[in-house]
Amino acid sequence: MTGKKGDYIVVGRISGLYGVRGWVKVFSHTQPRENILSYSTWYLKRGSEWLATGLEDGRSQGKGIVAKLQGCDDRDAAAALMDTTVAIRREQLPQAQSGEYYWTDLQGLRVINLEGVELGTVHHLLETGANDVMVVRQGKEERLIPFIQGQFVTRIDLDAGEMTVDWDPDF
Repeated sequence: MTGKKGDYIVVGRISGLYGVRGWVKVFSHTQPRENILSYSTWYLKRGSEWLATGLEDGRSQGKGIVAKLQGCDDRDAAAALMDTTVAIRREQLPQAQSGEYYWTDLQGLRVINLEGVELGTVHHLLETGANDVMVVRQGKEERLIPFIQGQFVTRIDLDAGEMTVDWDPDF
């Protein structure tokens, strides 16, 4: 879900149980992964509804995150949350600095090159170490375009839902 198209931004998933007192293991999509613990209210998707849940406590544990949610006081209550999507509300995010973008804002943007050829839409982004890479899809075709502003990405207009790139449509 994107911030422009929905009120909720997925930041993780409850992936396991931790102990017998209602703690859960969390797979975090935030960078760094501990940032998920900075949001005092989490929204858990139950069926088609998002339910607000308070975060009581949380910490890094090994290579992951563990958390204690309000009202989740034993292992059975924690087990009922397995594989639940964790989201936050758009307004919980700090304001992005000028020239910086949340990945969720880039997903769904229409991508055109300097010649005006439409290349598709940003489906998702990948972290590769050297730089982030956009996965741009048009029908069954998929392009991987480096997200390097000023070199390949020449303009981003979130209001118009459009991104201009310096990219050959045959590549």
